[in-house]
Amino acid sequence: MSDFGLKGTVALVTGANGGIGSATVKALAEAGSTVIATDLPDHASIDGAAAYRSLDVTSEHAWSALAAEIRNTHGRLDILVNNAGISVTNSIAETSLAEFRKCMSINVESIFLGTQAMQNLLAESGKDRAGGSSIVNLSSVGGLRGAAYMATYCTSKGAVKLFTKSAAMEYAALKMPIRVNSVHPGGIDTNMMDTIYARYVEAGLFPDEETARKTVSAGHAMGRMGTPDEIAGGIVYLCTPAASFMTGAELVIDGGMTAH
Repeated sequence: MSDFGLKGTVALVTGANGGIGSATVKALAEAGSTVIATDLPDHASIDGAAAYRSLDVTSEHAWSALAAEIRNTHGRLDILVNNAGISVTNSIAETSLAEFRKCMSINVESIFLGTQAMQNLLAESGKDRAGGSSIVNLSSVGGLRGAAYMATYCTSKGAVKLFTKSAAMEYAALKMPIRVNSVHPGGIDTNMMDTIYARYVEAGLFPDEETARKTVSAGHAMGRMGTPDEIAGGIVYLCTPAASFMTGAELVIDGGMTAH
């Protein structure tokens, strides 16, 4: 019988103060995991978190310090959810190099740094757990196909997809008990999407935000936006022993957006 539980595990979630991040923390905790939530603010109250730590995901030193703290406090790490990210909604011509690099730093480099910093802990913990340890990287449908005014964001999320696959292949080749998968949400009702609607209007793509929302919603076969909880469920699944034969995979949760 498949095991969908996470009792006895320790999980780390970045970007935990956002919509998908906070839903993931809660869902992992409900499945039995001890969850360490991280984000930029010095303090945050996140439902389900056993602890909260401020983390600049672009800082190599901050990642190393957090890895040492987790080792000293918990002695293990079974799950790493690289969820921190930003969106850039702008034309190629009007996107500055600084803006482009900032997006790459937060959306891509952070995943490299987190994976590197937590690799030893994850490998050690994975030895005594069915299915091994799990890394879940948040990509997007934007990592599967392009979109106007989203070149910077789509580039970053495409990089997340291929870093995920490369890490999965490397750990399998090294016989390290770490599975690595990416999750690709469609349009999700979050503050980030509200910001994107506003930028679409500013760019003249839509007359108002409500029209932008309705148009984006209609782009999903199910005719609606998704919820953070619907993404969190997929993330939790990838972390459980039930997904023990999944690595290097793209879990698309997009209401049918990319099915047509």
